[in-house]
Amino acid sequence: MSRTLISAGLALAAITAPGTAQSLTGAGATFPNPIYGKWFDEYAKKTGVKINYQSIGSGGGIRQFTEGTVDFGATDGPMTPDQMNAVQGKVLHIPAVMGADVLTYNLAAVGTAQLKFDGPAIADIFLGKITKWNDRRIAGLNPGVKLPDQDIIVVHRSDGSGTTYIWTDYLSKVSPEWKEKVGNAQSVNWPVGLGGKGNEGVTQTVKQTDGALGYVELIYAISNKLAYAHVKNGAGNIIAPSLASVTAAAASAKFPANTDFRVSITNAPGADSYPIASFTWLLVSPDSKDPAKAKALKTFLEWMVTDEAQQMAAVLHYAPLPKPVVALVKERLKTLKAAGKPIA
Repeated sequence: MSRTLISAGLALAAITAPGTAQSLTGAGATFPNPIYGKWFDEYAKKTGVKINYQSIGSGGGIRQFTEGTVDFGATDGPMTPDQMNAVQGKVLHIPAVMGADVLTYNLAAVGTAQLKFDGPAIADIFLGKITKWNDRRIAGLNPGVKLPDQDIIVVHRSDGSGTTYIWTDYLSKVSPEWKEKVGNAQSVNWPVGLGGKGNEGVTQTVKQTDGALGYVELIYAISNKLAYAHVKNGAGNIIAPSLASVTAAAASAKFPANTDFRVSITNAPGADSYPIASFTWLLVSPDSKDPAKAKALKTFLEWMVTDEAQQMAAVLHYAPLPKPVVALVKERLKTLKAAGKPIA
C-alpha cells in the first residue's frame, strides 16, 4: 500500500473515531434562531464542528427530538409531562438565553409613534373583542396619539410554536377569559386572525399589511424595522422590551439545585420587569447512544454558557443567562452520559 493511501486512511480514521464527531443536527424554535445561527457559525470556525439547525418551530423541535431524528431539540415552551413521558423522561432542558416576545405592528397613520398596551387589552385584541385601532381602551393608553378608525388585523403563528407558548402563557395570566376560552399551549385555537409560519412568517405578514398587529421575538421586529409596543407590567409600569427589562424579569425565577430549569417568567414581579419574557431551552438526552456526538454536544454546551458566547447574545438583543443559572447549567452538564458512561 502506498504511503499516500496510508496517510489518507489515517486521516479518515481520525475524523470518524469515537470522540471526534464533526457534525451535529438540531431542530426547533425560531425565537432564538438568530443567536443560534451566530453561535453555530462561530463554533464551526473555532472547532470545525458543524451544527445543522432547522428553524421549524418548537413543536417541530420537540417532535424531532422525541423521534430521535436530531441530536438535540430546541423549544421556548418547556415540554409538558405528557411530552416528557413520550421519551420516558429522558430529556434535559438546558437554558440557552432569555428573550422577549413583543407586540409588533404596522400602522401608517401613527408613523413612528411608540404605542403602549396593557395585558387585558392585548388579550381582548386576540380574542376579537377589540377590533379597531381607535378603540377607547387603546386610545386611553396612548394619549396624544391620533389613532385611525381602522380595523386591527391580528397575525398569529400557524405552527406549533414556543413563541406562542410564551404569548399565551402571558395572556392566560392577565386575562381569565383567555385562560378559560383559549388557554396556554404551543398551538391553540385562535379566535381571530391570520396565521404565519415561524417568527419569520408573522414578521413578513405584519410588515406587508397596514393595520396588522402580531407577536414575534424582539430581534425580528428590530431587524425588520417594525414598530413594537411597550407593555404595562404587573407593577403598573409601562416597560420597553430590552436586555435590562428581560433580566429584571428573570430575577424572580428561583432554581433549586435539582432544578429541571422549566420555569415561567411571564408577568414576573418587579418594577422594571418586562412582562412577556422567557428562557429558551435546548433539549438534550441525559444518556446518548453515540459517544462521539455526545462529546461534541457537551463541548458545545459548555462553550455556549461562557462569557464569550453569552455576550454574543446581547448583541442580538437576547439577555444573557444570569450567573447563578450558568453555574447550575455547568453542574448539570457534568452529569451527561454516553452509552451509560460519563463523557470524558
